[in-house]
Parts: sequence; structure tokens; C-alpha cells
Amino acid sequence: MLTVIEGTYENGQVILDHKPKIENKTKVVVIFEEIEMPAASDKKRPFGISKGNITLSPDFNEPLDDLKDYM
Repeated sequence: MLTVIEGTYENGQVILDHKPKIENKTKVVVIFEEIEMPAASDKKRPFGISKGNITLSPDFNEPLDDLKDYM
């Protein structure tokens, strides 16, 4: 039977998230998955960066013909 338990490797030790229900001596396989930390970005995007790139049609607020029966 295979049991999967997540944990963290830190300072030469594997720290499991919870204790397994296994009481006997058991073979263990450890697989390391590197976690990429997102780059810290203190830059804020300037206000209005998309100005002029987005346009709405002139009839944007007009009722839709598809919904005439419901209005």
C-alpha cells in the first residue's frame, strides 16, 4: 500500500505535515519538488497604462435585441 504525505525539507530534516497511520518499520521514498518563489516586485504599474488600448462601442449601454422579450 502506498501512502502520500506532504512535508518540507529544511536544514537536513524532513518535516511531515501530519503523522502517518503506519506503525511498522516501512520503506520510504522521498521525492524533492523545488518550489519556485515568485520574484519580489515592489514596482507598481503606472495608472492609466492601458489608456487608448481599450474602446467601447457607442451602443455599449443600449439594450440587447436578444433580451427584448424579457424587458
